[in-house]
Amino acid sequence: MRRLPLLALALAPMPAMAGALDQPVAAPVATVVPQPAAPARRLAFTLRGGVKVSPEYFGAEDYETGPDFGFSIDRMRFGPFDIGSDDPDFISEGFGIRGAFRFIGERDADDVENVAGLDDIDAALEVGLGLSYDTRAFGVFADLRRGFGGHESFVAEIGADAYLRPNDALTLRAGPRALFAEDDYAQTYFGAPGFQADGGLISVGVEIGAIYAFDDTWGLDGAITYEQLQGDAADSPISLDDDQYTARIGLTRKVDFRF
Repeated sequence: MRRLPLLALALAPMPAMAGALDQPVAAPVATVVPQPAAPARRLAFTLRGGVKVSPEYFGAEDYETGPDFGFSIDRMRFGPFDIGSDDPDFISEGFGIRGAFRFIGERDADDVENVAGLDDIDAALEVGLGLSYDTRAFGVFADLRRGFGGHESFVAEIGADAYLRPNDALTLRAGPRALFAEDDYAQTYFGAPGFQADGGLISVGVEIGAIYAFDDTWGLDGAITYEQLQGDAADSPISLDDDQYTARIGLTRKVDFRF
């Protein structure tokens, strides 16, 4: 008979435990980790460096190999400026700013066989900026550059391109080009004893190019350009061939600064 009190004592806590099991279980509290804000300022650009084959000098019949380089702004967020997108797969559309560079090799007077009395011309670096407007199908641009070294004039280049994208990595383009320059530029490269070269329209032509992206950082950029000299540039005794061709190829690298 003593077992009954002991059994009652053992079962006494059960109702309390059952009542506890009936209580709602509190949901775990989610901890929200704040994400760092995007940097207020960002500058991303693409550098291009390679080689090109071009006439020995403007109007020459013979060709030579020299350096080639370029620069373009992909993303700029600084104060009131907000150009491009943070999306790595973004394709630029609308208005944009681009770097404009051109290197012109030196010209020795002895290289111009058909004209005597010329001066040597040092190598020149043209540096400037351009404006562009792009859609997925086409784009237009206008560049303004200033020369340093061999000439110290302003030159302007305008052009347009139609785009074809067979896949995400490859972009093909083709379109017309036109080059304008000041009188000093024309006289430097096309002037001769007894011949005064005036500026204006220097050449018109077409360019065909391709860009292939290996990954998000590295790529390959190449182009072939045909130009026909115009005006005094074509009439100059220095110009032996009005039809000028240039071919270039180089590696590209994207650089991204966030601060």
